[in-house]
Amino acid sequence: MFDQNRRKLEDEMKSAGRLPPGQSLTLRFPVLHYGPTARLDKETWSLRVFGLVGEEKVFTFHDLEALPTTKVVADIHCVTRWSKFDTAWEGVLFRDFLEQLDVQPEAKYVIAHAAHGFTTNLPLEVMLDDDVLIAYKYDDQPLDIEHGFPVRTLVPKKYFWKSAKWLTGLEFADRDRLGFWEQAGYHNEADPFKEQRFAGRGAF
Repeated sequence: MFDQNRRKLEDEMKSAGRLPPGQSLTLRFPVLHYGPTARLDKETWSLRVFGLVGEEKVFTFHDLEALPTTKVVADIHCVTRWSKFDTAWEGVLFRDFLEQLDVQPEAKYVIAHAAHGFTTNLPLEVMLDDDVLIAYKYDDQPLDIEHGFPVRTLVPKKYFWKSAKWLTGLEFADRDRLGFWEQAGYHNEADPFKEQRFAGRGAF
């Protein structure tokens, strides 16, 4: 019965144009990441913002909580071929967060830094979309440790490795710099609907 329901919903999402090619719907939330799970303390966590900003800043979790909050409901798509629909997130809209900063005009890219040296890169214009969050809640609850507690980015229009778990820094740069998975051969643009999974291939 469970599989029948999943397949029915998958067919509905496909008909609605919401299921990217090569993907399957999941009703669970798989846990996938490279290396050990980071165990960060919310009380000592901080977010360093640096690079092409007028002044480097450091935000605590309580600083982040004090900023205007936005809820986003979005579909997410993992490069390992699962998609999860209508996921509910809460945090600070990235473009609202920029109001706390003096980002220099030459800044064109954002490099997200996370625990264990993980990085991922995106154009600043992508991060300004209306569903991109610095997120600290999922489904009305604090993030699970395995899903990025206490804070992660959410960039739902890209494959999910572009949403950095265990966020610790945001770097603004004038040129692109490949992140962890991009250096390992993943596609730099990561559009699920174009199946941009691996570099040098339109689809895989």
